[in-house]
Amino acid sequence: MYGWLWDHLPGNAAVKGFLTLVLVAAIILLLWFYVFPWAEPLLPFGDVTVDGG
Repeated sequence: MYGWLWDHLPGNAAVKGFLTLVLVAAIILLLWFYVFPWAEPLLPFGDVTVDGG
């Protein structure tokens, strides 16, 4: 997959490296601001079974 992506990005190695960083940053931001907030209510992190007393 990474080879396919590298072959299809335009430019020389420096441009391809920059575009790869931009794509990775875009994916991280998409996950951080849209996917994780959507999935948080579905996850059992608030279901605590230990009592305080």
